This record gives sequence, C-alpha cells and structure tokens, in this order.
Amino acid sequence: MKEIKKITCIGAGYVGGPTMSVIAQKNPNVTITVVDLNQARIDAWNDTDLEKLPVYEPGLDAVVAEARGRNLFFSTNVEQAIDEADMIFISVNTPTKTYGKGKGQAADLKYIELCARQIAAVAKSDKIVVEKSTLPVRTAAALKSILDNTGNGVNFHILSNPEFLAEGTAVTDLHNPDRVLIGGEDADAIEALVQVYEAWVPRERILTTNLWSSELSKLVANAFLAQRVSSINAISELCEVTGANVDEVSRAIGYDSRIGSKFLKASVGFGGSCFQKDILNLVYIARSYNLTEVADYWEQVIILNDHQKARFAENIIQTMYNTVNGKKIAFLGWAFKKDTNDTRESAAIYVADHLLEEEAQVIVYDPKVPAEQVYKDLDYLGTRSPEDNRRLVTVVNDPYEAMHGSHAIAILTEWDEFKCYDWPRVKEDMKKPAFVFDGRKLLDRNKLSMLGFNYYAIGE
Repeated sequence: MKEIKKITCIGAGYVGGPTMSVIAQKNPNVTITVVDLNQARIDAWNDTDLEKLPVYEPGLDAVVAEARGRNLFFSTNVEQAIDEADMIFISVNTPTKTYGKGKGQAADLKYIELCARQIAAVAKSDKIVVEKSTLPVRTAAALKSILDNTGNGVNFHILSNPEFLAEGTAVTDLHNPDRVLIGGEDADAIEALVQVYEAWVPRERILTTNLWSSELSKLVANAFLAQRVSSINAISELCEVTGANVDEVSRAIGYDSRIGSKFLKASVGFGGSCFQKDILNLVYIARSYNLTEVADYWEQVIILNDHQKARFAENIIQTMYNTVNGKKIAFLGWAFKKDTNDTRESAAIYVADHLLEEEAQVIVYDPKVPAEQVYKDLDYLGTRSPEDNRRLVTVVNDPYEAMHGSHAIAILTEWDEFKCYDWPRVKEDMKKPAFVFDGRKLLDRNKLSMLGFNYYAIGE
C-alpha cells in the first residue's frame, strides 16, 4: 500500500479549507497544500491576522495557527501541487445548473471536469483522487473516464469521501465525526485514506462502501435532514391557525426515541449550500430514471421550504397594515445560520427580496457578513437592478443603528448576541407600534410583550 506523504486539495472554500486544516493538524508528518485560482482567497488563508480567514468557523483560527507553515500550505500554484501529490482531494463548487438540460435541478459539473482534465494533464505518477465535493451518483465513473483517457498513462484510483459537516460546528464535527464515509473499488487506495483519518478517528467510525453507495449517501443524508425541517415547518403553519404551539408539539414528538429531537426547530426555513442543492440533485436523478413519484416526494421538501420563506414575508406585510412601502425594516442576521459567514441560500435573501418588491427600506446587520456579500446575494437573484438594491438596502455595522427608527425588526439568523441586546432601548428608538418578527424563535415572547413590542413568532 502506498504511504501518503503529500496531499493536495483543489478548492479552498468552506469544505476544503477547514477539512484540510484539521487533517494537517492531526497528521503532522503529511504535507498538505490547499490550492485555489482565487488569489484573494489564498491571500486571506495566508493572512497573519487570523480574523481575516475567508471562512469563519469557531475554533478554525486555532487549528490554522497550529498547522500553517508547518505542514499546511495555501497556494495558487495548482500544477506544482498536483504534480507533487500522492493524493488529491477535489473540493470545488458544484452549484445547481442555471442553463441547459437539468436547469434548476442537476448539479453543474463543469468545475469537476476541469479539475479532472488538469490532473490528467499534469500527473506523471500514480494518484489517488478523492471526491470531496457533493456530487451526483456515478460521477466517479465520469472522472475515471476523463483521467484514464486524457492522462499520461499513469494509474488513477477514484475514491468518494463526502463531507457531513454542519457549518458553525465544522471544526467540532471534523474533530469528532459521527462517521467518515469512504467509497471506492481499490482496497489499497481505500486503506490509504483510512489511515489518514485513523490518526484521530476510531476505526469503527470509518465506514467503507462501494463508490455509488458513498455518493448517494451524502445526498440522502441531507435530504432526510431537510425533510425534518420542512415537516416541522408545515406543522408550524397548522399550529398558527389551531392555537397550538409548535415548540410544544416539537418537544412532545422529540421525546419519542424513534423520532428524536434534532432538526425539529421551526423557523423561517433552511438555507446553506447543501440541503436545497442536494435535494434538487436527488429529484433530477430520480426523474432521469423515470421515478416520478420518488422525484415528486422529495421536491415537495423544497416547495414547502420556499413557501415558509414567502409566508414569513407576507405575514410582515399583512401585519403592518398591508403596506411596507417606505417603511424601515431592520434585518438581524443575513448568514443562513449562526456561527458562519456563509450566506448561500439564506432565508434572509428571499425574505428581503419579497419585501423589496413592495419598496420596503431594509437595513441589514450581521456580525460576520460584509456589505458587499449582501449586495452580491441580492444582485445574483436578478429581480431588480443593482442600483435599486443599493437604493433600498443599507448594510450597517451596528445593530442599534439598524434598529433605530425602524418600523419593524425581522430576526433571520439565530446569532446568540441578539438575545443580549438592550431591548428596552430598542423599543424606545423604534417607530410605534414596534413590531418584531422572529423567524428563528430566538427571543423571549413574554419579555418582549411586557416591553410593549408586537411580537410574532413562527408556529404560535
């Protein structure tokens, strides 16, 4: 079996950066190079100020500080890193297609194919190639075909090693994973990757499967988690019209050992890079095999999630006397969840878009998301011109500035700091009546009601 001395990871984003940092931390004798064509991103990973890392994750700065410069390196020299590596992780973006066949559902694999062709062109020695990006089933076959037919006659072994990280707890998840999943056909290649993880993960938590089971397991895991969120959100709407409380319902069913309590928190909807993308991918795969009922079943999870975001925005408009035109609405939170600066598919984007259609003035505060990202997210939707987005949306660095003089506050991310604000001061500074729309069920209803807020939370 080949001893792994040098690992290269193509892609320095939310998966590649943290994963390779922890692998480097736990394998000090293995040299790990993370490469990316984005110079600004690599510069940020190399910045001496660890607060400027391009990915915010609690605890990541300490891991990077320990390994960087010792056996962890960040570079834009992709070809050299490929040439020198024994093992190459592919961790590039696989967004949902916005064009052609499968538009809106299938994964766009152009970046994966570009990686494969570059590896094939550069490699002069045998390589183990590891799929880390979330990929549709049987992508490995396409990878293998490209590598074998366009390469220099070297041997490539393809492994699937999907990530199961939750943003905001990624470092903890990496340090103490529920399981590590490795799919492959070559026993020696599988064992080589097993030994990398065995530096800190108990062997019984390292599961090995065939390639296709590994690829599908990632999609199915996210689909099941998202399904639970949409299920409790469907019940939240029922609670609102019947007088039930969704927190009490969630607690009652969560005590059932067959169900469990995780992912039963009602909210304005799930976001992030994985859930929606992976379910749409699953739907597309099912449709491509003419499994119509299976596709319809999983697509409903997405439909319900979109409905929850639209319903939250509509409730704001209706409660505020059916007009938000010119009204100042403070958004607390833009990231899709707390403890991350990732905004991909964040509910805040779509709630804002809905309100901006009604010419609301949206003031955004998020402790980790910069103004340029907020505008980039809104511009990407293409709903209105960039000039209109900047006319209607203001991003500030102080929460009290965001809430000062506002007609309403909408809580879109569950940052812990929001619970600690001086809410009597906030109430004093707002237009009256003072509305709070809690999309994350974060604040204390009784406390805010006693202060005189008109408080609305999902599922109550």
